[in-house]
Amino acid sequence: MRNLLLTIRYDGRNYHGWQIQKNAVAVQDVFQQAIRRILGESPDLKGCSRTDSGVHAYEYCISLKIDRDIPCERFQAALNHFLPPDIAVTGCREVPMEFHARYSCSGKEYVYKIWNHPVRDPFLDGRALHYWYPLDEEKLDRAAQYYLGRHDFTSFCTSDSRERGDLCRTVTKSEVRRDGSLVTFTVAADGFLYNMVRIMVGTLLRVAEGKFEPGDVPRILEAQNRKAAGPTAPPHGLYLQRVFYPPEAFSLP
Repeated sequence: MRNLLLTIRYDGRNYHGWQIQKNAVAVQDVFQQAIRRILGESPDLKGCSRTDSGVHAYEYCISLKIDRDIPCERFQAALNHFLPPDIAVTGCREVPMEFHARYSCSGKEYVYKIWNHPVRDPFLDGRALHYWYPLDEEKLDRAAQYYLGRHDFTSFCTSDSRERGDLCRTVTKSEVRRDGSLVTFTVAADGFLYNMVRIMVGTLLRVAEGKFEPGDVPRILEAQNRKAAGPTAPPHGLYLQRVFYPPEAFSLP
């Protein structure tokens, strides 16, 4: 038996997130079908994260255990042969048997893209939020700095049926940058709550509209109340950019 770590990237426009759902096509569905065509069976896939419908990934990690002696490069090539054009396997490596794509993860980095121009860009349809009002990226960056550090992010979490648990997270990177008409918010943390990044973005857009000031972010955090923050930004501007693991997680015996 071998434990493999696969890294993939995908355009999320045609999928209802990673995890299999009833009456909706998810990335996991398509991935399992490709594996079944290669192995004749579907091993249990461990994804590094749930992603919402329409969210994209530059790097998404999957671990799975197989009892086949297929070299990693051949397995990767075979998967890419059977996967659709909007999903690609970018890497495959053998990892310790106890490695788990989700539970061995030490952090993630997301980027949210905003096309800030009066005219929409057809090539960014479904890949960036079109926001036509002027954005002061320096003001938004000042607001984003207040996300840094360890906080209770209850105000930035959508309640659902999942167990709430500890809602404190440590944010290690939070910045807003502009490249021409493309404004990006990049955030890294040791973990993220349900819709956390999208609510962070929605709150920054409230700052852009003058409904919040940058200095209001600490008050919103302290409120520990979802109603205190801004709206949940649309999913199609969000990308899972990087997944972090400690070096020891890859140490084979």
